[in-house]
Amino acid sequence: MRLYEYEAKKLFSQFGIPITTGEVVKTKEQAKAFAEKLGKPVVLKAQILSGGRGKAGGVKFAQSPKEAEEKTEQLFATKIKDFPVNKILVDEKLEIEKEFYLGITLDRINYKLVMLACSEGGVEIEEIARKDPKRIKKISLDVDQRFHPFRGNSMAGWLGAKGDNLKLVGKIAVSLFKLFKQYDAKLVEINPLILTKDGKYVAADARMSVDDDALFRHPELAEMGIEKRHEEGEMTEREKRARQWGIPYLDLDGNVGMFPGGAGFGIMGNDFIHYFGGKPANFMDSGGGPTPERLAKMLILLDENPNVKSIFGARFGGISRCDDFAKGVVMFLKEHGLSKPMVLRMTGNMWKEGVRIFKEEKEKNPEIFRNIEIHGIETPIEEISKRAVELAKKA
Repeated sequence: MRLYEYEAKKLFSQFGIPITTGEVVKTKEQAKAFAEKLGKPVVLKAQILSGGRGKAGGVKFAQSPKEAEEKTEQLFATKIKDFPVNKILVDEKLEIEKEFYLGITLDRINYKLVMLACSEGGVEIEEIARKDPKRIKKISLDVDQRFHPFRGNSMAGWLGAKGDNLKLVGKIAVSLFKLFKQYDAKLVEINPLILTKDGKYVAADARMSVDDDALFRHPELAEMGIEKRHEEGEMTEREKRARQWGIPYLDLDGNVGMFPGGAGFGIMGNDFIHYFGGKPANFMDSGGGPTPERLAKMLILLDENPNVKSIFGARFGGISRCDDFAKGVVMFLKEHGLSKPMVLRMTGNMWKEGVRIFKEEKEKNPEIFRNIEIHGIETPIEEISKRAVELAKKA
C-alpha cells in the first residue's frame, strides 16, 4: 500500500530525516497564501499514488505567490497519469548542489532486505540497475539484522560525503532503515536526496509502501489518515463499500462482472473471459464458505456497477457449498432484483441441490429469473465464459 509523498515525509520527520518545508493544499488560494508565507520560490507537486508524475506534468515551479496560484489551478484541472489531482504539496524550492538516491526494499529472490544508494538522484533506479549496476551501492541484510551506524557511514562515504556530512548522511541511512522496519514497509526511498548549495542534506521527495496486511499493527497510521488503499490510485466507491462488507474486490476496466467462487476460480474465470474476447469489470473473492448474505452483497456490487453489461457466475463447490451459492443468488433476486443478464454454472459440493433450489424458486417466481441462465456440471466452463462475453457485447 503506497503512501502519498506528504504522508511519507511526516514519518521521515518523526525519524529525524531532514525534509523540505511544505504544506498540502486543496485550493489555489491556499497555495498562494503558503507561498506568500514562505517568501521564496516553490515547487507544486501533485499528490497521486503513482510514480513518474514529473514526466507526466505533475510537478511545476512557481517564482511568486501569484504564479503558484495560477499553476495550482492548472494542476487541479488536469489528470496526471489518469488520476485526478485533489491535493497538491507546495514545497520550498531548494538551491541544489547535487542529487543522490537512497532507498530500502525487499530482495524477494534471496529473502533479504537491501539498502541501495546511487550518486545520481531524480532518476529511475531500476533503469540504472539494468544498464550500469556498478553505479549502485548495495548492502544486504537479514530481516532480523540491525543496520549499524558504521554501515550508514560506509554508505555515506560511498556517496562522497565527508567530515560532519559523513555522519549526517550515515544517520539518515540508519533512520531510513529504522523507519522501514518499524512500519513493515516494502519500499522506502528518498529520490532525490539533495545536497543544497549551503551544505545541507534534505529529502526532497519521499516514497513509501507498506504491507497492508500489517496495518492492524499500526493504529497510529490510521490516526494520521493513512488507511488501506491501492498501491496506485485511491479506492473507488464500490471498493470502499466492498471493504466495509469484508469482500475482497477490485474494479477493473472491462464490462463483464465477475461473480466467482474463490480467488483461484476467479483468476481462472478472468483468464477465460479474456481468452474469448471480453474484459472483466472486476476481480472479486467470495472467501471460503461464504454465507448467502455475503453472496447477495457481492451481486449488489456488480448489478449497481454501470460498467457491467453481463455477469459471469461460476461456483466450484468445495468448502463452499453450491446450495448456499444458490440461496445467496435467490436472496439477491428477491430483495434487490437483477438488471443485467447473468450466466452461471455450479459444480462440486451440493451442486445438484443448488440446481434444485433454483428450479423450485423459478417455478414460484419466474419473473425474477428472466435475466439468468443457470447451468450445472453438464456445461463446460468455457461455454459459460463465452456466453458471458456474448451477452456483454449484445448489451
